[in-house]
Amino acid sequence: MGESRDAYDGWHARVAGQSALDTPWHRLVRESLSIERDVDGRQVLEIACGRGDFAEWCATHGRSSVFAAADFSMAAVRLARARVLTSAQPARVSFVQADAQAIALAGDSMDTVVCCETIEHVPDPRAAVRELARVLRPGGRLFLTTPNYLGPIGGYRGYLRLTGRRFTEEGQPINHFLLAPLVRHWVRTAGLRIIRTATAGHYLPFPGRPPILLIERSRWLDPFGLHALTVAEKPCRAEAAASR
Repeated sequence: MGESRDAYDGWHARVAGQSALDTPWHRLVRESLSIERDVDGRQVLEIACGRGDFAEWCATHGRSSVFAAADFSMAAVRLARARVLTSAQPARVSFVQADAQAIALAGDSMDTVVCCETIEHVPDPRAAVRELARVLRPGGRLFLTTPNYLGPIGGYRGYLRLTGRRFTEEGQPINHFLLAPLVRHWVRTAGLRIIRTATAGHYLPFPGRPPILLIERSRWLDPFGLHALTVAEKPCRAEAAASR
């Protein structure tokens, strides 16, 4: 665990100057998230906040909300704190070091949980999904993005494995092979109801260089987009009991 934390501390330090807000996954979340329903006056958790780009966006858009920004890497937490606390309209944001597989929050405590391109980088991604569901209040919503290796990049990963080479996402130490249908199965078995799905990013892999983006969004190619969004809601207790 300590080695993983050191690796992610180093990784965040290397990419600290890069903006993470204008990414396909954050655009997918912002298109689906309602400020009035999901942020204003809500308890919001972003698990794996990185350098704080999305936390800053929420802090400057939501009113009277309580926002918790958490990351496994203390280097990322420091960068996020510095970014948000110097923004033009700082909100009530707390910054904590946290493991997505064991979140130190009470169950049913958050109205909205956001987790972008993260669970593929933890040892047990299914345990992370269960934790995201556990801390969500009945009626609350989860906004989860993950890679979806049903497309060409998944085939490229297979090619690398056959040729004895290791796939990595910009040097990150853990890179699980995830498929959108599998992740959505985990979300359902964690007790959540999926209310929206979408994907973005159709790439051409190219050995020795970053993949080339061919199309960002395509209705016809939606099952094969590399960046998959799952929006899910935790049923109210009465609904959960009625469904048994």
